Amino acid sequence: MRQPVINRKIKPFQLVALVFFTVSGGPYGLEPLLIYAGEHAAILVLLITPLLWDIPAIFTVLELNSMMPVTGGYYKWVKHALGTRWGFYEGWWTWIYTFVDLAIYPVLFVTYASFFFPGIEAYRIPVCIVIVWLSAGLNILGIVPVGRVSLFLGAAVLSPLIILFVLVIYQHGGSFSIPSQSLKGVPFSSLGMALYTVMWNCLGWDNITTYAEEVEKPVRSYLVSVFTAFALVMVIYFFAIMVAQQSGINHGVFNSYGFPALGELVNGRWLGAILAAGGMASSLGIYSAVLLSVSRVPKAMADDGLLPKRINSLHSRFKTPYVSIFLCSVVVSFMILWPFDALLIIDVTVYGAGLSLEYISLIKLRISEPHTKRPFRIPLSITGLYIAMILPFGVYFIALAGAFSSTPKSIQAALFAICILLTAEGAWRLVSWKKPHLKVKAA
Repeated sequence: MRQPVINRKIKPFQLVALVFFTVSGGPYGLEPLLIYAGEHAAILVLLITPLLWDIPAIFTVLELNSMMPVTGGYYKWVKHALGTRWGFYEGWWTWIYTFVDLAIYPVLFVTYASFFFPGIEAYRIPVCIVIVWLSAGLNILGIVPVGRVSLFLGAAVLSPLIILFVLVIYQHGGSFSIPSQSLKGVPFSSLGMALYTVMWNCLGWDNITTYAEEVEKPVRSYLVSVFTAFALVMVIYFFAIMVAQQSGINHGVFNSYGFPALGELVNGRWLGAILAAGGMASSLGIYSAVLLSVSRVPKAMADDGLLPKRINSLHSRFKTPYVSIFLCSVVVSFMILWPFDALLIIDVTVYGAGLSLEYISLIKLRISEPHTKRPFRIPLSITGLYIAMILPFGVYFIALAGAFSSTPKSIQAALFAICILLTAEGAWRLVSWKKPHLKVKAA
């Protein structure tokens, strides 16, 4: 008797949850914004930065994904448009960026866990290492379908925030006073860190395409899910910062203790506790979603002979890429030694370099393959695309320049990120030396 085919593809509503966690996971991690931008620039930076940084990325991802909805996503796009060498750069940079990104979430987990276990931050590094390797073990054993887990964790993240927003709105009788917004008086170094904070809280739109072949009706599903997730993220971020401002919480306290401290101030310890639990759920949810995306890129690169096949070996029993998970966990274990602010700089700097190749690929394919089917097409000419790309590049270089004019630790983080970018050339030379035929494909 013929067995029924099991549909293992992600449903659109599950994709919304995955996009939400890959890109955001809630406003947890947004707390430093008030320290850097202050009352009179925080909302301005929060609203303007995504328009300049995220909207071009979202439209680029949607057009390229509609052309090539394949496993490997951005790596495949760049390789197809610019050649094997640049495809390798893209895969290498985004793979390393994801390691840095993953390192941030155990750090955040410890921050919110400190609400229940005061003093745990003194043991941040060992606790983070335990989280990393327990997560590695769970991933090797196999995870419950990540889309369903993300839906559950999404509820755990959003519910406490909705309660917080409703209580503050009720306490203020539904009326709020937003301070006049201006960048006047914000030091350039602080502006750079404010941009990094918002950019980090709104990046990863391309990561969600690495498993496009596992999404039901990928072109339409991505179109609906991405814009739904973007609207959800921006509404949550706006209310989160506005509520923090209305509460009168000290910016230093908010930066150090986060939304649990805000909840405790607004309505007592019970609210602080559920917000702390929401922060922990957010960290775990993002870790799972990002790990889902990063596991696809090594496979695509290994299939093309750009990485050793061994990296994508599957566990004999659990059928999970245990070597890739192990290597990822080793790198993440070292990255958690960096403080949170430094990780933001490294993360966004490396990610931005990879994103720039995607913008270049978009324009190159418009020129070289104008008639290729694009179910979603950005309504701009090639000249318009050139002009539009100035926006994210401008934000990127302002943030990087701000880091170089900031504290010595920020400068060290920025220099480290640049050194990471340079490793791509060394790795490419090693790969092409061992496999000379790849140089022919690199052009």
